[in-house]
Amino acid sequence: MSLEVEKPLFIETTKRLERQDSLIGDAEKVSNIKGHGSEGNWTQVLHLAFQSIGIIYGDVGTSPLYCYSSTFPNGVKDKDDILGVLSLILYTLILLPMIKYVFIVLYADDNGDGGTFALYSLISRYSKIRLIPNQQAEDSMVSNYSIESPSLSLKRAQWLKEKLESSKAAKIGLFTITILGTSMVMGDGTLTPAISVLSAVSGIKEKVPSLTETQIVWISVPILFMLFSVQRFGTDKVGYSFAPIISVWFVLIAGIGIYNIVVYEITILRAFNPMHILYYFGRNGKEAWISLGGAILCVTGTEGMYADLGHFNITAIQISFNGVLFPSVALCYMGQAAYLRKFPENVADTFYRSLPAPMFWPTFTVAILSAIIASQAMLSGAFAILSKALSLGCFPRVRVIHTSKHHQGQVYIPEVNFLMGLASVIITITFRTTTEIGNAYGKFTRLLVLPPSG
Repeated sequence: MSLEVEKPLFIETTKRLERQDSLIGDAEKVSNIKGHGSEGNWTQVLHLAFQSIGIIYGDVGTSPLYCYSSTFPNGVKDKDDILGVLSLILYTLILLPMIKYVFIVLYADDNGDGGTFALYSLISRYSKIRLIPNQQAEDSMVSNYSIESPSLSLKRAQWLKEKLESSKAAKIGLFTITILGTSMVMGDGTLTPAISVLSAVSGIKEKVPSLTETQIVWISVPILFMLFSVQRFGTDKVGYSFAPIISVWFVLIAGIGIYNIVVYEITILRAFNPMHILYYFGRNGKEAWISLGGAILCVTGTEGMYADLGHFNITAIQISFNGVLFPSVALCYMGQAAYLRKFPENVADTFYRSLPAPMFWPTFTVAILSAIIASQAMLSGAFAILSKALSLGCFPRVRVIHTSKHHQGQVYIPEVNFLMGLASVIITITFRTTTEIGNAYGKFTRLLVLPPSG
């Protein structure tokens, strides 16, 4: 047994001592693994950032396939409306995914886990709000529930804690909101595959116009079956398999976006002026508010960044979003808007109509693969959230499989995967077109992205 050299008793006054639970330190000595959600070294962070491209951003990255067509289901009445909708899309991407999630919500983690139940777990750890008792009497002896001279912020926190603990209605309400948020993530995980795959497959009608809606639906169903079948391989393997495809997709849409901006209308960059949003609502009134159901589709899957936090970490998600996702998608939307300013009659199939002719088949192939991947964010997020719910006793007992030996939090739940896959196939067969799914999805997404829990 080796002897440890005693550390000096003095410390520099400029440094601040960090409080750490002794049990965490002992656990790290035994397992030699850092706490769940720790950032790790930069090599690991960059690996996770690369994986996150394939897992998290397939949904929001493929939204250019159907966003404009869902926003203008009855066609474009005024060319300036395209400028207004583009401005609306750009600022929606900046305000919701970038500012809200990337720089605020991601930090509301529960030991590295994200999602609605992570927030609920974090709150219930410090307040007796759970309907199922989760705190022992001895906790008050080892935890600082009250401080003799609290600061003003601590006084507010203690007041809120007492109100939550003393109100039965507040406890029920908080639990209901948590369940509702989780249900919405599950619903997103069933709607996303249907609309993404149908949008991508529908592009083949540009070259084979004789295909019917029924034939497109039955081409989409086997693709959906394949998507849900590969989930059992786990986030690690799926992420490394999907990330190169999604990376190629982002390079393609960014390049095509730049091409369309240069060829059709470079002044489309005026959309960064938010006044165009006000002009759009001023011209269209009620119809503009209704069109929000389509415009908000540009951030479908955004909540996956928070729900999938347990599979990756904060820094990895921030790097991949700001460095890859946002620039690529923004350029794609601007390129499509530049094209529509010249050819507004093609709004029903903007993405494929705006492609340069030699790029159709390569882009179509990658679009199909990307659409298959698009659902991955919400599926991984659903597994992570339900795993947390299971640990809190808020979900029926099911088998949770940990799929990675290197990264904590990467889990797979077979029963949930089967039910979500079945529901997605039923939705595809029932709705049949992206317009019908988009109408339902847009209303659903407006509810989903507004709560801070994701």
